[in-house]
Amino acid sequence: MSEPIRNKKLENMTAPTPQNTPLNAAPISSRAQQPGVDSIKEGKFSISPRCPSSPPAVTSLTANSNFLPTEDLERQAAGLFAANPALASLMQAKLGSLVGRSSGYIESLPGSVRRRVAGLKGIQKEHSKLEAEFQEEVLQLEKKYFAKFTPLYQSRAKIINGQTEPTEEQVTVGEKKDDDDEEDDVPEEEVNKDEGKDVKGIPEFWLSAMKNQISLAEMITDRDEGALKHLTDIRMEYLDRPGFRLIFEFEENEYFTNKTITKTYFYQEENGYGGDFIYDHAEGEKVDWKAGKDLTVRVESKKQRNKNTKQTRVVKKTVPTESFFNFFEPPSPPQDDDDASSDIEERLELDYQLGEDIKEKLIPRAIDWFTGEALQYENLEDFDEGEFEDEDDEDDDDDQSDRDEDDESDEEDDGTKPKQEAAECKQS
Repeated sequence: MSEPIRNKKLENMTAPTPQNTPLNAAPISSRAQQPGVDSIKEGKFSISPRCPSSPPAVTSLTANSNFLPTEDLERQAAGLFAANPALASLMQAKLGSLVGRSSGYIESLPGSVRRRVAGLKGIQKEHSKLEAEFQEEVLQLEKKYFAKFTPLYQSRAKIINGQTEPTEEQVTVGEKKDDDDEEDDVPEEEVNKDEGKDVKGIPEFWLSAMKNQISLAEMITDRDEGALKHLTDIRMEYLDRPGFRLIFEFEENEYFTNKTITKTYFYQEENGYGGDFIYDHAEGEKVDWKAGKDLTVRVESKKQRNKNTKQTRVVKKTVPTESFFNFFEPPSPPQDDDDASSDIEERLELDYQLGEDIKEKLIPRAIDWFTGEALQYENLEDFDEGEFEDEDDEDDDDDQSDRDEDDESDEEDDGTKPKQEAAECKQS
């Protein structure tokens, strides 16, 4: 079951009426891109960007009759906030102060109407109780069927690690084509049972499956592959309290001494709005790295020269580096006074989603990720063919656009166009 992450601060808010102050937060993305023009203009107002080191401010209010499309305005505004973090923080603080405030509309209603509003709230609370019961029963149903899945996962692990061979019935069922595949049926070469008898199980099964799962593949570096080749199983278990644990099993290897490395995801005891379980935090198990084999750090060497003796020495220090094994060191939830809380919340959401992908996608359909067949279902879910155009047509349009821009550049370079800003932004 996929449980959404929700902001704890927004849990107990009521929905705004059309005339009420909006009660939902409006965070400003910190990943916005720099705008491609010099100012943001809408109607009679324009906001010109300043140097990153200067205090953000509205620097000009000029009359302007040209209106830009809403998408352009939003993109340019996002770029301005990205270039001025202090302005973004100021805006967030201002918007945050408005959350939960009433405009006075409800309070202005006649007493009889306010009584009916209170009655509807009472009905909604009863509805919320039923939603919580529903989610709890869904969880119990998941646990019931997970107990039925477990023997299948155990049989899978034995075949992967060469402890047993699949039965003839399992092979026959596995070779049978689905109805959807009959049209594309291509004759396969008959399997030679004697070929590769010395090969144990299915080498690098879990590494291959993980590299085909897009969200996980982005985390795996070339250095990680040496350790992940020793993965013998990935499984999960439910907790006594709301939550689940991911278990990565390894054979003996040159990188660490752990036989298993676990990561546990906890949910809050109380259900959120709509009865959903609310993600609380995650805890990862410490990896006992062997000397010089820690994949989460790299060694940097730097030469230093003594000013007096002119002798040189090499200083080495370890610095953090990207690695899949950082997955086992999840970020801590932000504190109320944490200036980087939005960034931490994004990292928490990504961390939670990775755990869900392993639990809901990788473990149940590991063989489909190993063969790559699962990718076709990912594409069907994530992409809409209507959003794409033929590549040849797009290239032609781009070429024509480039030619048009070149022509305009030659014709209009008469000093009327704004000149490119200097590479350095100087303080006045």
